[in-house]
Amino acid sequence: MIPFNFDYFKPETVDEALKTYTSEWKLGKKVVYFSGGTEVITFARGGKMTADTVIDVKGIPECNVLEMQGDELVIGAAVTLNRLIESNLFPLLSETARTIADHTSRNKITIGGNLMSKLGYREAILPLLVTDAIAIINGPTGTDVEPMDHLAAVELGDGRFLTQVKVAASNLELPFVHLKRTRSSKIGYPIVSLAALRKEERIRIAFSGLHEHPFRSAVVEGVLNDSTIEQQQRIDKAIAKLPTNITDDFIAAKDFRRFILNKLLTEMNTQWEM
Repeated sequence: MIPFNFDYFKPETVDEALKTYTSEWKLGKKVVYFSGGTEVITFARGGKMTADTVIDVKGIPECNVLEMQGDELVIGAAVTLNRLIESNLFPLLSETARTIADHTSRNKITIGGNLMSKLGYREAILPLLVTDAIAIINGPTGTDVEPMDHLAAVELGDGRFLTQVKVAASNLELPFVHLKRTRSSKIGYPIVSLAALRKEERIRIAFSGLHEHPFRSAVVEGVLNDSTIEQQQRIDKAIAKLPTNITDDFIAAKDFRRFILNKLLTEMNTQWEM
C-alpha cells in the first residue's frame, strides 16, 4: 500500500501531459511522470519517494509506438520490456532486456521506466548507447532530441519526460554480445553487465554496474580495438582506463567487479572469434 495520497492523471496527448504538469506545478505540487509505475510503487511503499501528482504517460499514442518508421526503429517510452523482447526488432536490446527482472515484472516494466530509473543500473540503455540512439524528450519549452549518453548521466527535471527512443535501422542487425554477471542468478542487479557490437570491424561497448551510471567510453573502445597489442594486454589496459571510482557496494567490491569484467571481456573476445 502506498502510504500517501496523490492525484492521478492519464493524459491522451503530449500537450495534455505538459499542461497537467504545468498547472499542478504552479499549485506547488510535487509532480512525477511514470510510464510503467513499478519503481514509483516500490519506492513509494518503501518511503523513498513521495508525490502529490502522478502523470501516467501510457495513454499517449507516441509513447506506445514500436515499429520501423523509414530507416529508424521507433520505441515509445511506455513499451514494456516483454513487448520489446517478443518483437525482436532489435536483437541486442531483446537479449539485454531478457536479463532485467523476471518475466512477470517485465510485463509491467517499460523501456522508459528502466531508462529513467533512479537506480544506477538502467541496463536497457546499453544497446542504445552503442548504437548512437537518440532520445525524444518533451517538456514545457518544447521537444528536444538528445544523444543517449545525456540520458545516462543526468535526470531530466524541469517537467520534461521521455517520449520515444529512435535507433538507426543500419545498427539493428550488427553482430553483438551481451554478457552479465550477478551474485546468484541471471536475474538481478549486475556486478557487471556489458553490451557490445561490431561495426566496420570495430568494437563498440557499454557497461552497467561499474559506475554510478551506465557509460560508454571512447578511450576504452580505442584500447580494445588496438590490434598492435595482444588480446590480454588490451583487456588489462582497457580496465586500467575505466573511471577511477568503480562502484563498491553490497553487491560486489570494486576489485571483484574488475575481476569479473576481465572474465567478461575475455568471453566477449572468444565469442567474436567463434
